[in-house]
Order: sequence, then C-alpha cells, then structure tokens
Amino acid sequence: MPHDWGFTIDVGLHGHVMRHVLHSADEATVRKLTEHATAPGVWLKAFVPPETLEPWLAPGWHLAGGPGYLMSAPLPTARAGRALTEAPDGYRLDTWTRAGVTRALVRTANGAFAARGQIAVTGSGPGPVVAVVDQVETDPAHQRRGLGRLVMGRLTSAAAGQGATAGVLGATPEGRALYETMGWRTVAPLTGALRGPDPSET
Repeated sequence: MPHDWGFTIDVGLHGHVMRHVLHSADEATVRKLTEHATAPGVWLKAFVPPETLEPWLAPGWHLAGGPGYLMSAPLPTARAGRALTEAPDGYRLDTWTRAGVTRALVRTANGAFAARGQIAVTGSGPGPVVAVVDQVETDPAHQRRGLGRLVMGRLTSAAAGQGATAGVLGATPEGRALYETMGWRTVAPLTGALRGPDPSET
C-alpha cells in the first residue's frame, strides 16, 4: 500500500507480519508510525544509519536485523538473463507469478528447500520502471553452489520481460558481497526496527 512517506507491505511471516518502508524518513514520521503500530511483528525500514533511526523510535521498538544496504542495478534484458537460469545437477528451479509477484524456488531432487526469492514490478513508464527484489535466501547446506545467482538471474529476467529497466533490493552484508559481483551497487544504508522481540534472537 503506497503512502506519502513510502509503502506498507503485508509480509505474513512469523515475526514479520507487516513492513513499513520509508523512502524519506524523518523523526516526526517515524515517531508517528511507531507510536501507532503496537502489535508485535511489525517492522520498519528506513534509508538512514542506525544511530539516526534509533532515537526516533517509540517505546517498545528496537533496532533489529543487523546492518543493511539499499542496492540498485540496471536490469538485464530477458535474453541475457536466460543464461543464468539453468539449475545445476541435483536441483530443480520453479517460477510462477501471482498478483504481480514473481517467485523463484529451488529444490533438491527429493523436494527439499534450497533457495528462493521474489520480485515485483512497481509501475509503468514514462520514467524508469523499477522492480523490487525481496526475500532472497539460500539454505546454508546449499550455499556456494551458484543458487543465489540462479534465483537472481531468473527473477531479473522475469522483471525485464515485464518492462522493468532497474532493480532495487535490501541486502545484508553477506548478500551485498554477492550482489556486487553481479553488478549491483550500494546507494544508501538500510536500517530496520521491530516492534517486539526479534525472532532471529529467540
């Protein structure tokens, strides 16, 4: 859902029910959002350093998720992207689009989860058409096998096929290292805050 200050996204995960993403954070906006969001599992993401965001948070909120980075890249053409979407031996890659969101899921031959990600195109011309990459992850048991590149290749190819010319994503330090090798660049810090306990720490 778009707002003047950014977007609200229904995530629907345990410990991550909803996410507010602020494209232009200021103290008054952050204070208002965090004072009115009192249910656990609500996140807020802002493109400011953690030392800037933390004093703006209402009681019951805390920094969470570790350091992050907003990254962007021009999207490849669909033809260039196809070279990156062949699953290695022992894996199967499935993709589907529902309600404007394209998802990629990599599983092993016996159906076990290996990697995933999703992307959504946010609009159409006349300016640049942007796609947002989200929830890219690889199971630790299947890392260093090119599955992150595989998922990103399929997602960006799908978005380019829908007319997107640029991509944006939020990266962890580990993800940043991978994305930089694929031509993505860091454009701003990305700091997260959470109402309630951090599920990664319980």
